[in-house]
Amino acid sequence: EELVAKSIAPVKKQFLCPPPITSVVKEKKSKRQLKRERQQAVKSAVGICPEVAKRGDVSRCPYNDKCRFSHDIEAYKAQKPEDIEGDCPFCPYGLACRFLGSHKRRSSEMNGLSKDVQKLLWKNKVKFPKADAKLKALGLESRPSKKPRDRSLKLHPREKKLIDFREKLYLAPLTTVGNLPFRRVCKGLGADITCGEMAMCTNLLQGQASEWALLRRHSSEDLFGVQICGAYPDTVARTVELVNQECTVDFIDINMGCPIDIVVNKGAGSALLTKPMRMKGIVQAASGTVDCPITIKVRTAYFEGKNRIDSLIADMGNWGASAVTIHGRSRQQRYSKLADWEYVYQCARKAPDALPVLGNGDIFSYLDWNKHQAECLELSTCMIARGALVKPWIFTEIKEQRHWDISSGERLNILKDYVRLGLEHWGSDTKGVETTRRFLLEWLSYTCRYVPVGLLEVIPQRLSWRPPAYFGRDDLETLMASDSAADWVRISEMLLGKVPDGFTFAPKHKSNSYDRAENG
Repeated sequence: EELVAKSIAPVKKQFLCPPPITSVVKEKKSKRQLKRERQQAVKSAVGICPEVAKRGDVSRCPYNDKCRFSHDIEAYKAQKPEDIEGDCPFCPYGLACRFLGSHKRRSSEMNGLSKDVQKLLWKNKVKFPKADAKLKALGLESRPSKKPRDRSLKLHPREKKLIDFREKLYLAPLTTVGNLPFRRVCKGLGADITCGEMAMCTNLLQGQASEWALLRRHSSEDLFGVQICGAYPDTVARTVELVNQECTVDFIDINMGCPIDIVVNKGAGSALLTKPMRMKGIVQAASGTVDCPITIKVRTAYFEGKNRIDSLIADMGNWGASAVTIHGRSRQQRYSKLADWEYVYQCARKAPDALPVLGNGDIFSYLDWNKHQAECLELSTCMIARGALVKPWIFTEIKEQRHWDISSGERLNILKDYVRLGLEHWGSDTKGVETTRRFLLEWLSYTCRYVPVGLLEVIPQRLSWRPPAYFGRDDLETLMASDSAADWVRISEMLLGKVPDGFTFAPKHKSNSYDRAENG
């Protein structure tokens, strides 16, 4: 009870061990230094021309001597890292493939941005007739204004295609770790609904390939949405029109709860909670532009103790929202303290019957899920976020109504599946292997927080508990419990081979409780 009161996981005494000695964190390289190293790598034999690598023929490069990549095939072969054992999952990489000799050409991904549309976006020549017509009808400012208008009869929000969220397992959109390979892993473990990572509207409208990559969808994602974030009605309306035109999605979610400073300072995310009329304009403009269902995700408020969603929830359906997800924390709280589920219930009861309300926050076991579903029948379902990052098999636990005392071998198999799907998604050449490694390491910075069921004095583990230093039931389980980045790298080497010389890693997302991660 004393440990639980201090938010420390109550691990059985026989598994406890002294905390590891913290080593010195290596100095992080500046962005300028990293950019310089990337440019040097492109000019060296490491950066072989993709067309030359694919065909094995120097003459196939359309740029010839003007190409910024190397055309020296023999020099590339001499320094190419050792191939990885296994079959190539998907390969358009030719000589650059790290699984050379077992090439396959197949892909089940969709929602890519065509080069033609990207070039038009770069030149600001894409027309948005539906969005501009709706903005004009609502009397909202359009920046810049467009002449074409669409006079076709639009569907009333109540006539839109409805999505049945009730009691479905919804994997939340998760920045960085919630990528396509991770979502495929979660689908295999029981998730029903998946959603892409949050994409910024302005970046999508500028045709940034890295932002459009966040909208990619796999054919196994049978109920899939994308999440966008914008500060103004015209920006959001044009984005939903473009996404609806270029992508295959079941719904579009508008983020109005992101607490990150860089988003809030632009007037987007949770900053919108302080501007209800702006929120209304965004939802009306978006839902009036496309027939695709528009959902929104919010927090309880901007400032702690000043909840305001309950005063808006009754109108959100009239604005055109097809569903609302409420994260039970304010922007000021970020991820501290526990989610306020009583307030989420209050909002769900105030919402009109036609507006599904979803809850979000701190779900980490099937008992948490059952509790929220039983205590508020008006709640359609619950969204699972950080709980899925720490243990993606939470979806299996909920469906099978049990605490899964998963073994280290079973956890390693899940990581193997992720790596296989990552190589299929990011590529099997050296760049694809290292991209997969980076995202695997980001995920391992979360999975190390899991404490196996068989080691706990009290079940289930809570998301707010901090694991003490402990020994696992075998060496692999002990390794997986480490919060040292050096041990995460060791796990990645078991799956992807040795890391390149000079490799370092520090996770992007460090919570206050887990700021000890070091390279070792």
